[in-house]
Amino acid sequence: MAGELSGRTAVVTGASKGIGLAVAEALVGAGAEVVAAARTSSPGLEVLVKSGAARWVPVDLTAAGSAEQLVAATGGRIDILVNNVGSAPARPGGFLSVTDEQWRRTVDLNLFAAVSVTRAVLPRMLEAARGAIVTIGSVNAELPDPTVIDYSAAKAALVNFTKALSKEFGPRGIRVNSVSPGPVETDLWLGGGGVADTVSAAAGLRPEEVMAQTASATVTGRFSRPAEIAELVVFLASDRAANIAGSDFRIDGGLVPTW
Repeated sequence: MAGELSGRTAVVTGASKGIGLAVAEALVGAGAEVVAAARTSSPGLEVLVKSGAARWVPVDLTAAGSAEQLVAATGGRIDILVNNVGSAPARPGGFLSVTDEQWRRTVDLNLFAAVSVTRAVLPRMLEAARGAIVTIGSVNAELPDPTVIDYSAAKAALVNFTKALSKEFGPRGIRVNSVSPGPVETDLWLGGGGVADTVSAAAGLRPEEVMAQTASATVTGRFSRPAEIAELVVFLASDRAANIAGSDFRIDGGLVPTW
């Protein structure tokens, strides 16, 4: 709904492209002022910044002190936090091909970045006695895949972390939920060096064949679109979801074959 988040400040991590950019755009469309955290900008993010509805904070959230730097840059109250930053490097060689350093990088980006930013943001939300935190998980949290084994493990921990936060801070006015997408039309899947590229090279297929096989595993026969994820995030951040806390919302076109 247009204007429903007017007067509220939202922090979005990994906001330069893909789901993060779509979320930033949707929050702006709902009236929020967006603080967009990303290591680099992008044409889409630059459009938002030029509109005056968003500010870009260049930050690497795996670096020490970066979360505090981001929160300081907001300059005031934070009403909404969207933990989106992450990466899913494909591991076509399976578990034995993944080094300790690769595990650390994946866990740092997909789990510890959210932990650090949430820890830095919560005191401001507690001061206001209200807030909404939405964390982007993945269906791989409950559908482990050896080709993204470190990512799957990190996302499982992230969704668990989100549930635990909801129990501690829900009684203090802060709603914490997660959204777990299946395959989404973003560079993470479709871009050069993305999952489709990497898996297809290892399997002797074309990227289009990998994408078609993945899409055919869903009930809807397609990938989700970033804007679809963003609309769900905006709903969870809004007062329309005032009594939703501690929930994980799967948006995967029916990929996971359970309730």
